[in-house]
Amino acid sequence: MLSPKNKLEAWILASRPRTLPAAAAPVLVGAALALRAIEFDPLNASAALFVALLLQIGANLANDLFDHERGTDTPARIGPARAMAQGWLTPLEMRLGIGVIFGLAALLGLVLYLDQGWPVLVIGLAAILAALAYTGGPFPYGYYALGDIFVFLFFGLAAVAGTYFVQAGQVTLTVWLASVPMGLLIVNILVVNNLRDIETDTVAKKRTLAVLLGRRAMQIEYLLCLLVAYLLPLLMAALGLLSFWTLLTWISLPQGWALYRLLRKAEGPVLNIVLSQTAQLTLVYAGLFAAGILFR
Repeated sequence: MLSPKNKLEAWILASRPRTLPAAAAPVLVGAALALRAIEFDPLNASAALFVALLLQIGANLANDLFDHERGTDTPARIGPARAMAQGWLTPLEMRLGIGVIFGLAALLGLVLYLDQGWPVLVIGLAAILAALAYTGGPFPYGYYALGDIFVFLFFGLAAVAGTYFVQAGQVTLTVWLASVPMGLLIVNILVVNNLRDIETDTVAKKRTLAVLLGRRAMQIEYLLCLLVAYLLPLLMAALGLLSFWTLLTWISLPQGWALYRLLRKAEGPVLNIVLSQTAQLTLVYAGLFAAGILFR
């Protein structure tokens, strides 16, 4: 188990840097769509990227704090070590860190708001609230089997469409459809996470879909998310919304299929590997999708 040598390393580990590629992936697709539409704005695209990364880090820190306070992170947990559970950071330090991270995201969002107006403000505030409310507040929706839906909405649809909007000032049907595969692949990261934690979540009365429906249902959800993610580019090409170059995404299909097969038999710490590689698949898919979007 990794153990930080100082506070800086503790903050880096608490931010869970391995999750950040998945946060960047939908922004990459949104930026490619804007470039295709001749609406690309490098400053706003960069701001959207940093906002997405900050929101992911903020959500990670908030989950670390609130899961610890609710007693979910116990020694029986088989996932990567959490900063609060290990005593690397104090509750006060974590709360201050969460405030700083979301404060920086809000400042960048304010810049985008001044350029593109109230929709940016609404989406930004909703994203921050959703990140905090996942495991915090009076109704932590992650404890009531709603995590998959909110992850799909905010880390998929809102991330892709929001990135496009801050550059083009509007969102098209093509953008909405292109955001769906990214949302589904990011949902799969949560699927593996919840499947790994099913025993400890059950004890902590954290009612994720994995706890309610069981392992086989989560494996089926993972497979369905993969299938739709790989079929949608074909549909969009068939409808003439994008070119058939978007089928470049299928280059990563063997990787996705191998992960599904591994998921079916993986248990314990092996699921940490599946989770990490699912995040990697999301970024690889996004890069191939973005390349296909740019080819006409």
